[in-house]
Amino acid sequence: MNKAILAIPIGDAAGIGPEITVKALAERRVHEIARLVVVGDRKVLHHAMAFSNVKLKINSINDPRDGNYQPGILNLIDLDNLDIKKLKMGQVQALTGKAAYESIVVATRLCLERKADVLTTTAINKESLKAAQVPYIGHTEIIGALTDSKNPLTMFQVRNLRVFFLSRHLSLRQACDQVTRDKLSAFIDQSVAALQMLGLKNPHLAIAGLNPHSGEHGIFGREEVDAVMPAVAAARKRGINIDGPIGADSVFYFALKGRYDAVLSLYHDQGHIATKMVDFEKTISITLGMPFLRTSVDHGTALDIAGQGIASPVSLIEAIRLGAEYAPFFKQGQ
Repeated sequence: MNKAILAIPIGDAAGIGPEITVKALAERRVHEIARLVVVGDRKVLHHAMAFSNVKLKINSINDPRDGNYQPGILNLIDLDNLDIKKLKMGQVQALTGKAAYESIVVATRLCLERKADVLTTTAINKESLKAAQVPYIGHTEIIGALTDSKNPLTMFQVRNLRVFFLSRHLSLRQACDQVTRDKLSAFIDQSVAALQMLGLKNPHLAIAGLNPHSGEHGIFGREEVDAVMPAVAAARKRGINIDGPIGADSVFYFALKGRYDAVLSLYHDQGHIATKMVDFEKTISITLGMPFLRTSVDHGTALDIAGQGIASPVSLIEAIRLGAEYAPFFKQGQ
């Protein structure tokens, strides 16, 4: 019973979230590493099991401490918050956006109340959230607001490659404007603290260049000269082991081969492309800088294949594995 408790909201019911949830929990190996509590609507999960040919016994509970954590059992906090007769698989709907948001709220509360150790999320749909008039664009923004976390930090991990992101959902023009010396200095410190919390005592970082060839000393852009290099020099004076800027066409490869513990990516797609090219299904999003650890699949709701029973649970299984692996380190840092 020392295994971490992971709270799993089922995501958007019109997408593949419920399907990959039941498929993941049908795997004996996930029960060997963690205690899993699902948050969502019982009817949606029964529907997902039917079209996925998965057989699990749903055990409705009010508190994770009352769960029966055995293979073949899905412990559920049943919100009963979706009219299954109105559910249209593969379509953007306000009712699924609302239900997905409510499941995140409840799962987050479990973590805040220390009834669960890790929040492990499936996919939600930005358009469905908007249709439901939910005033947030994604998980990070929702959970950040619920926990009053001012600056959550996103890290991707695939194999031994870890990538942090200076900015998330911004236009490329806006993302470039975020590359300033002060913002980078804070970002470096935050990334080091996050890695130390995850068990890396003296992490070796690399920071990716923004421009081609890291700007060639100002020939292709001034961001490296004016912002990145001064921030790296200042970090070294603070005792941080960091290299860069290093061309984005090579730095991720070097980190994958073990030269660096993590790469600091300067905008969203720069690091997303690198990690997903290594292994799309096993790229996992980890959110730090909050009162608890969050791991997540890094794919969307896949509305085009929803309801067909063909979605792969690999990403969710990997998110569960990393949540269970990092939970003890994170708890020590609290």
